[in-house]
Amino acid sequence: MGILLGLAPWIVYWVLVGNVPFTVAVLVALAVAVGAFTLGRVRGGPGRTLETGGLATFLVLTVLTFVLDQSFMERWMQPLSNAGIFLVALTGALIGKPFVREFAEVGQPAHIVKSDLFAKITNLLTWIWVAAFGGMTVSSAIPPVVYGDATILDTKTPLSFICYWVVPFALLAGAAFATRVLPDRIAAGADDIVRKTSFVAFAEAEIDQLIYLAREHANREVGPGKEAYDIKIGSKGIPLTGDETRESWPSTYKVREKKR
Repeated sequence: MGILLGLAPWIVYWVLVGNVPFTVAVLVALAVAVGAFTLGRVRGGPGRTLETGGLATFLVLTVLTFVLDQSFMERWMQPLSNAGIFLVALTGALIGKPFVREFAEVGQPAHIVKSDLFAKITNLLTWIWVAAFGGMTVSSAIPPVVYGDATILDTKTPLSFICYWVVPFALLAGAAFATRVLPDRIAAGADDIVRKTSFVAFAEAEIDQLIYLAREHANREVGPGKEAYDIKIGSKGIPLTGDETRESWPSTYKVREKKR
């Protein structure tokens, strides 16, 4: 539900624009963006990239709505709203804060969030959404570029309604479908995930002692009924702050059902 709240301002705008006056559509969407941003800050939850981007996008669109004429808005407000969410998603991905990961981390155990598989799937989903938003932007920009009299209200010219509405919403549905299907791979392959952790050992500990400590630490993390295997230790320990007699060692392991 978190990602739906993050997308809510755009969804509301796309539903209303063309069916109500532009000022009503953008003000309602702005109100939703403000509400989503405020709720996110109060709860301290994920989605800051999408919520912040939504608020910024609809502040800009609100200003444009009050300064541009009706004919320009009928041609360009849909492409501009699509461009807004495309830039938000792309910026988040490029600065290392993909919005999909922000929402996917909620409720997941630490070993899942830290896993390479989780990072791979959330990054893939983020770029799927970026591609979908980019495709929506390009598609909705075609009618006003190719056909000067195009408007989002035109239901008779195929170029207009297909590029303004059909293609963008098909891309949006495709990204939503991928978001629903791909995360199942995380649960299905949970026991094959390489889990990352760290343990503390005395600086003078030998390799057999490090292996023992790594195994004991990993087995405490996995809990009853399972056991750690394929345990690997990092190449170098990091001295603890204020206690140079002990070091923190990175390690990885996999999990399987405990043999009886």
